[in-house]
Amino acid sequence: MTGQRSDARRNYRLILAVAEAEVAAHGADASLEQIARLAGVGSATVRRHFPTRRALLEAVFQERIEVLCEHAHRLSAAEDGRTALLEWLRALVDYAISARGFADVLSYEPPTEGVSPHSCGKRIEAAGNPLLQRAIRDKAVAPHVTFHDLLTLAVGIALATEHHEDPDTQAGRLFRLAVEGLSPGHGTAEAPGNDLAGTEAGTASE
Repeated sequence: MTGQRSDARRNYRLILAVAEAEVAAHGADASLEQIARLAGVGSATVRRHFPTRRALLEAVFQERIEVLCEHAHRLSAAEDGRTALLEWLRALVDYAISARGFADVLSYEPPTEGVSPHSCGKRIEAAGNPLLQRAIRDKAVAPHVTFHDLLTLAVGIALATEHHEDPDTQAGRLFRLAVEGLSPGHGTAEAPGNDLAGTEAGTASE
């Protein structure tokens, strides 16, 4: 029995290592059959450890999710709520750009879908939503903005710039555009703290 558990743990680690490489190369559509072949196990073994594609992708991005959650917790102590929210949101965009498949994982989880409380989207929401609510209480963000709005914005920017020749720069431009709005002078004249928002976005994109 102990040997079986040891084999199962070894297979889990091996499948996950192969999956990380395949997702990095091919994104969220990486072939599960290819992952099984490269790991030297059967497809049934992959499915036993990871019953769904989303379960496998969530395991692949576990460390990135932890980093994002820790970043949100650190920013909760920041003096300016708007700046903290924008810094964290830009970090989310950066992660989604740098890690193929990450934006796809988040986009799998519309708010109407019954998802596990331990899913990527739920964990990120639990970490980031307090930053949004603080910014709303400070009247630095409109009260009708929801966390799903921000998640959709981050995912949309990442997916839209995925194949751009310079995705970081293009994503930074779109992020600033989303923060500042379309009207000339709207961001600097009417949005409190927008000079900080621009600085945060610009710094993160460099």
